[in-house]
Amino acid sequence: MARCRCSGRALCLCVLPFVMMSHLLVYIMVSIFVAMSYVPEPQLPLHFVASGASSNSGVLAPHPLATFWNLRLVDGALWNRLQHLQDRQHNPILRGNRTEIGDPSTDPNYMHQADGPPPCSPDPLWASQLPDFNTMPEQMQDFVLSMHCRRYTLLIDQPDLCTGQDADAEAPMLLMAIKSQVGSFENRQAIRETWGRSGLVQEEAGGKWWQVRTVFLLGRQDITTGPHPDLGALLQLESSHHKDVLQWDFRDTFFNLTLKDILFWDWLSMHCPHIHFIFKGDDDVFVRTGALLGLLNEHLGVNNDSKEIEHFLVGDVITNAWPSHQPHTKYYIPESFYKGVYPTYAGGGGVVYSGALARRLRVVSQWVSLFPIDDVYLGMCLHRLGISPSHHPGFLTFDLPEAERGKPCAYRRVLLVHKRSPKEMLTLWRELKASLPAC
Repeated sequence: MARCRCSGRALCLCVLPFVMMSHLLVYIMVSIFVAMSYVPEPQLPLHFVASGASSNSGVLAPHPLATFWNLRLVDGALWNRLQHLQDRQHNPILRGNRTEIGDPSTDPNYMHQADGPPPCSPDPLWASQLPDFNTMPEQMQDFVLSMHCRRYTLLIDQPDLCTGQDADAEAPMLLMAIKSQVGSFENRQAIRETWGRSGLVQEEAGGKWWQVRTVFLLGRQDITTGPHPDLGALLQLESSHHKDVLQWDFRDTFFNLTLKDILFWDWLSMHCPHIHFIFKGDDDVFVRTGALLGLLNEHLGVNNDSKEIEHFLVGDVITNAWPSHQPHTKYYIPESFYKGVYPTYAGGGGVVYSGALARRLRVVSQWVSLFPIDDVYLGMCLHRLGISPSHHPGFLTFDLPEAERGKPCAYRRVLLVHKRSPKEMLTLWRELKASLPAC
């Protein structure tokens, strides 16, 4: 019996390697079979849209080709380097802060504008970071030198714009925030008399009536580009009469339009925190306000799911656009300043978003370095929040086909069209209010 046990143990030691080898071979064959039979999940559709064109397919913007800024440092691009530092500083894992982005009441790192604007002046340090700074256009140089400045004195305020004299009044359904300039008196007056009229506004086709307010966002008159008369006294008179002008103490240039967004979000949080929706647009667009109110009431209303409202932004969506590298164009961005594709964004002629989203944008904008093109910057903030803008074919920021521009019936499917002069606004408003034949 003892010899049997010894012999059996020896036999086990001899057979064990072969058993282990056979198991290994089976494991390898199964792994190869699984790998060969694996079918990847279908990828989200990608639409290539050239710079300056809009995406007219689908409700949501397509999945981006790649993140528009990377975690790795991009050599030679100033904005990318600054944003890299911002991402590291505000990374919730690195700083151990679990607070959700977009809640100003629970974010200890957010400084309120009520503390007062600190002294801010051009900083030559930024110029030293760009080897081609001296060859850049003047508006790009001005932006770079002051890109660290975010808080400016409010010269003209309208603290009672949303409530009037009644602090208990219900918040307006829609606030029309229009970017204008000091000298654009005719544009502002045409808007007040047409699509931007404040007060009770009815949805089209005899729908509900909603409270609407309009406010114009201005910077300081830029008198450095030529001989211009000082229009400050006229603006003060206009403001005292209409009580719908906000003006901040910064130069009102194209590359400073981003400041109007971030300063307006601060003002909104203090003086109009319960607004339901905001339309942000230029003073040379035409809006069918009644149709826009109908869209907001039909698809969202004021009592819908809070998460849906927090993500709501609609406009003319532009995807996979690249910065212009042509020095003589209006939208020129040097490669030394920014590298990469732009995030998905909505054309700046006009967009509409919820008040809940505006409150989140106010906070997240502190974590995104300023960029000289305002609609691209809004897209950057949305990207940081993980939100995709929704495309609506009624937002025609690139205008109607030329053959249809003079036909009132063509505007029945339009929510916004860009560009229109003050005279064209008044004429179009009268035509759309009149009884039209069947379209």
